[in-house]
Amino acid sequence: MSEHKSVLQGFKEFLMRGNVIELAVAVVVGAAFTSIVNAVVKGVINPIVGAFGSKNLDNYQTCLNTCSVDKKTGLYVDGIYVLWGSVLSAALTFLITAGVVYFLMILPMNKWKARQDAKKPVDDAPAAPTEIELLTEIRDALIAQRNGTSTAPTAAAAAIIAQKTQH
Repeated sequence: MSEHKSVLQGFKEFLMRGNVIELAVAVVVGAAFTSIVNAVVKGVINPIVGAFGSKNLDNYQTCLNTCSVDKKTGLYVDGIYVLWGSVLSAALTFLITAGVVYFLMILPMNKWKARQDAKKPVDDAPAAPTEIELLTEIRDALIAQRNGTSTAPTAAAAAIIAQKTQH
């Protein structure tokens, strides 16, 4: 039963990490805002672009090689052409969606996390000595012991020296 709890606890910790939650929120909100963003692109951006040419961004394309145009539809039927209008439309949709997700979901969540972290008590205990510091103290204590002088090592260094002299 303890393994079952530890697996569930690990799964809960995984889910509660900030990156996983941010990704889930981004996917859900991005999917929900797709129709809104598409409406903004069609209703606002396309008419602005339409003031300079075709209202449908998908109609913007460039021919790289000898292309023949269908006289009925006005589209390229032969040759190599780039549909840069479709790419522009997709890029605008992505930028609008990313902006909405960031400014309405991620930014407030990060501010909330910062407030929660600020509420946590600060650990004022001094940091444990590093391995290098302990080794330096042990070295100094051993040199002092060899020379016959007495310097009081720290408790951690004294415990290590005591173990060393017993062997």
